[in-house]
Amino acid sequence: ETDAAVESLAAAKVLAKVVEAEQPGLVILGKQAIDSDNNQVGQMLAALAGLPQGTFASEVVISSDEGEGKVQVTREIDGGLQTVELSLPAIVTTDLRLNEPRYAKLP
Repeated sequence: ETDAAVESLAAAKVLAKVVEAEQPGLVILGKQAIDSDNNQVGQMLAALAGLPQGTFASEVVISSDEGEGKVQVTREIDGGLQTVELSLPAIVTTDLRLNEPRYAKLP
């Protein structure tokens, strides 16, 4: 335990070892960290693990096409929406709109 900030590359290297050992089909990360708010770990992890990446996901759809797993990642860009299709395994970083909270109905 330390009070020092964890550097993005160090965090990505640790996560890359976990990905290597566990071999997950899809890794989902937030786009920002509370300590540095720099949006680097997901991209660094994808590079270190040699996996495709989708960033700032506001919608994620997993499908199987001819036996090969795919994920469609939709994100907001300045001109509207952009959707990319990635082969699994993949790394996806999320946007705050990925999870729309449900609100309880009050009487």
